[in-house]
Amino acid sequence: MAARRTDGMSGLVVRATRGLIARARSSRALSAGLVVATVLCTASALWLSSRLYDQREAEQRRQDILAAARQSALNFTSLDYRRYDRDSANVLKGATGDFKKEFAAQTEQLTDLVGRNRSVSEGQVLEAGIVRSDERSARVLVVADSKVTNTAVPQGEARTYRLQLDLVHEGGRWLTSDVEFVG
Repeated sequence: MAARRTDGMSGLVVRATRGLIARARSSRALSAGLVVATVLCTASALWLSSRLYDQREAEQRRQDILAAARQSALNFTSLDYRRYDRDSANVLKGATGDFKKEFAAQTEQLTDLVGRNRSVSEGQVLEAGIVRSDERSARVLVVADSKVTNTAVPQGEARTYRLQLDLVHEGGRWLTSDVEFVG
C-alpha cells in the first residue's frame, strides 16, 4: 500500500508539475502576446499621430498662404492718394524679390500719378484659391473688387481684378514675389 501512495503522490506531483509548466508556458505566451499587442498599438498610435500632425501642419500652411495672398491683394488694390506713402509701404512689407524691387522703383512715379489724379481705390477680396504649393512657394489666384475714384471718375467706378500671386516663404512669413493680372 505504501508503494501505491508513493505512486499516487508521485503521479500527483507529476501532474501538478505538468500543470505548472503548462501554466508557465501559457503565461509566457500571454505575456509575449501582450507585449506584441502593446508594441503594435504604440506604433499605430505614433503613426496616426504623425499623420495627424502632418495634416494639421499642411492645413496651417494652406491657411497662412491664403491669408498672405488675401492681404497682399487687398494692399495692392487699396490705395489712397492722401496716404499713399503708408499704402505703398504696406505693399512693400508683404513683398520680396523682383516684385519688391520693381514696385519700390516705381513708388515715386506712382505717388505723383496717384496724387495728381486724386486716386482712391478701396479693394475687397472676393475669393482666393491655391493653385499649387509646397513648403517654400505657392501660387494663388485671387479675385478682388475695388471701387476707384479719381479726377476722371469722381462718382467712382467698380473694377474687378483677377490676380495671380506667387509667394515664397522667407523668414517665417509668406511674401509676394510676383503679381500678374490674368483674364
